[in-house]
Amino acid sequence: MSETDVADNGTPSRFGRLLFAGGLAILAIRNLTDLEGRIAYADAKGVPSADRLVPAASGLLLGGSLGIGTWKFPKLSAGSVAAFLAGVTPVMHDFWAVDSESRDAELTSFLQNLTLLGAAIVFFRRASEN
Repeated sequence: MSETDVADNGTPSRFGRLLFAGGLAILAIRNLTDLEGRIAYADAKGVPSADRLVPAASGLLLGGSLGIGTWKFPKLSAGSVAAFLAGVTPVMHDFWAVDSESRDAELTSFLQNLTLLGAAIVFFRRASEN
């Protein structure tokens, strides 16, 4: 069985986990290295206590992505990523509530996050089966 196949113990593909987790970790690190900008954007979207929630949510995403990549505490890790995406996506990418100039970009971000949420749910389910 190759590294990219599902192992006998039900652990998802290492390559797939690393692709998913690596992308999410980079997003989290980008958030954490530009906290002022991310907090300002969240404030503009009406997020309460953005100065505390943005770093906390970004940490949740980073921790969850690292856990999925290493398959350590996979249920907690996938749940963390799913919680981040479920909470952030409708608030930060509210394509239905923005002007027509921003609508396409917000819709694209919304759909990308929805896709990532689906993958996080798959990882959560796999972790729950083991």
